[in-house]
Amino acid sequence: MISCTFSTLAAPYSIVQLAPQPLPSWATDAGPFVSITLSAHELSIVCVSQVVPDGVVADHGWRCIKLQGPFAFDQVGILASMANPLAARGIGIFAVSTFDTDYILIKEAHLQSAINALRNAGHDYVGQQDESVRIAR
Repeated sequence: MISCTFSTLAAPYSIVQLAPQPLPSWATDAGPFVSITLSAHELSIVCVSQVVPDGVVADHGWRCIKLQGPFAFDQVGILASMANPLAARGIGIFAVSTFDTDYILIKEAHLQSAINALRNAGHDYVGQQDESVRIAR
C-alpha cells in the first residue's frame, strides 16, 4: 500500500476557462499554487479565487490538497492511492501534476470528508499550509 503525506493550502481556489490567448497579467501572481494549461481549444488556469476578475468563466469554491513530494517519475500509483478513497466517498477531484508532486482540488464542502477518507486510507495529514511563492521577474 502506498502511503503519502499531504497538506491543504489555506486559500480557496477557482478553475478558470478562457479562449486560447496570451496569459492574462492577473494569472502571473495568482497565489502559492497556479496551474496554467493551454490547448488548441482553451486556456485553463487554476489559481486562488481572489485574483479572478469578475465576468471570467470560472468554477469557484475549490480547496487544494498538496501531496508532499518529490516523487520519481517511475513511482506508480501515487495519484490513484489518493483518488480511490475519495471516489469511494463520492468526492470528485480535479488533479494537477507538477515535476515534483501532485495537487488534488476538491470542492470546499467536501474538504473535511476528504481529509478523513485519506487518513482512513493510511495517508498522513500534516495540516494546512499558508505557502507563498516568489516569482523572479
